[in-house]
Amino acid sequence: MFSFFGIHVLGRGTGVYSGSVIDVFARVGVGEEAVRSTLARMAKRSLLVRHRQGRKVYFALTPHAEEVLQDGHRRIWETGAVNRDWDGTWTLVGFSLPDSHRRERHDLRSRLLWEGFGPLQNGLWIAPGEKDAAAILAPLGLAEYVTVLRAQAYRPTEAADLVRKGFDAASIADGYREFLRRWDTGDRPPLPAAPDDLARQLMLHTDWLRLVRQDPHLPAEHLPEDWPAIRAETCFRALARKYEPAAARLADEVLDVIPVT
Repeated sequence: MFSFFGIHVLGRGTGVYSGSVIDVFARVGVGEEAVRSTLARMAKRSLLVRHRQGRKVYFALTPHAEEVLQDGHRRIWETGAVNRDWDGTWTLVGFSLPDSHRRERHDLRSRLLWEGFGPLQNGLWIAPGEKDAAAILAPLGLAEYVTVLRAQAYRPTEAADLVRKGFDAASIADGYREFLRRWDTGDRPPLPAAPDDLARQLMLHTDWLRLVRQDPHLPAEHLPEDWPAIRAETCFRALARKYEPAAARLADEVLDVIPVT
């Protein structure tokens, strides 16, 4: 659903009719009830706002959702798949929350993962380079429970040890290889069955966004020489350009939208 709104709603100042969202997701095998419940959950979490016109309900992005999607857009199109500019420093976030804050603890961990942190040890997370921890923590209201430091590795600790302990590089690489298996098929159709380029576009972006969310953008010098992210990124960008024209035409036909402020 984030992929859909990021492609077809972000930056347009529009709301989209729930029925047409259902039509789009039916193309990728997602049922009406699943779509309606997802839209409702996103509205409950202040990611979407409802606009009614007669009997129709339209959904538009909230400012918070726009920030999240714009960050995702930067991660996909600007940051790149490999970190070649690491300065040798790490951002450390330590936290200890009481049991009454389980939901907040889950939200903090999810946010840290999205921002490229990995769990080094109990209650201590680490990310390569300088991260804007204040911006990460501000929406959560957990500053009193968190300690933020910027550090370098000193012997006997090596940077490679931190990469190995804090991040599952093998799993990340497997994700890129699976993406290539599904999408880098040469003249053959991609493995995900889809009726048209609108569906293929949604599936492609969803698969890639899942990888981006899991990739902490680790320093290139501490990754294997055959790191598959570069090839996978090239594949994604080529297919995204290929599907975009027809997908845009189909979206104009399928989507019922209204201007919103």
